[in-house]
Amino acid sequence: MQEISTKPYLLRALYEWCTDNGYTPHIAVRVDNQTRVPRQFVRDNEIVLNISFEATSQLQMGNEWIEFNARFSGKSHKIEVPVANILAIYARENGQGMAFPVESAGGEAQDSGADAADEADAPAPHAVDTAPAAPDSDADAGDKPQPDDDGSKGSGRAHLKIVK
Repeated sequence: MQEISTKPYLLRALYEWCTDNGYTPHIAVRVDNQTRVPRQFVRDNEIVLNISFEATSQLQMGNEWIEFNARFSGKSHKIEVPVANILAIYARENGQGMAFPVESAGGEAQDSGADAADEADAPAPHAVDTAPAAPDSDADAGDKPQPDDDGSKGSGRAHLKIVK
């Protein structure tokens, strides 16, 4: 019998920590053919999703899949994300959370976008500091890019850095 990964347990724990502290949990996801999300909001094969209670309905965080319903530009969508494709979970308000290595299609682990310096010495998953980057699933995501924390227009992607 194969051992269950710690990743889904860490995701559920950080989700609970975010909600207990009044923060808005977000997940950064690598999108592939198994991921069911509205493709018009995917940038560079990644999407950031607001998974807060207010932004989702019927949220189920299992060991293999995260599933929920969410609205994008006013239209309801069924979202299905393989746990293996989750790059990070973090609180929108302060960026605290974790990044995870994600296996590529070829099977080898890839860095989830965190700075690669000291990669060999750093344990996975990494604690991360992020800037809000992609449209929230509960916002009118199709209007315009969201500004980064410094007020400038960003690339639309989460900025992850290793915090030791």
